[in-house]
Amino acid sequence: MTTELLVNITPSETRVAYINDGVLQEIYIERGSKRGIVGNIYKGCVSCVLPGMQAAFVDISLDKAAFLHASDIMQHTECVTGDEQKNFHVRDIAELVR
Repeated sequence: MTTELLVNITPSETRVAYINDGVLQEIYIERGSKRGIVGNIYKGCVSCVLPGMQAAFVDISLDKAAFLHASDIMQHTECVTGDEQKNFHVRDIAELVR
């Protein structure tokens, strides 16, 4: 099984392709004029906690608040690897943020 990660960077655009056994699996394109916000790190303030959805909305100073699900939060002391991932328990959102 062969895997390749192809990267092409120009002043106006960055392209990344993930190829597995000769088949394109993922492609990512980012244009300098239209940078994405997914994957960025923001400092924000929790504006609303929804226990029924196990989620919170966080004000990160954009047009809309960011959506944060309890399963996306892992405290530094809860590093999980290998077989431990199967036993990982999502804590209640109200315990994680306020």
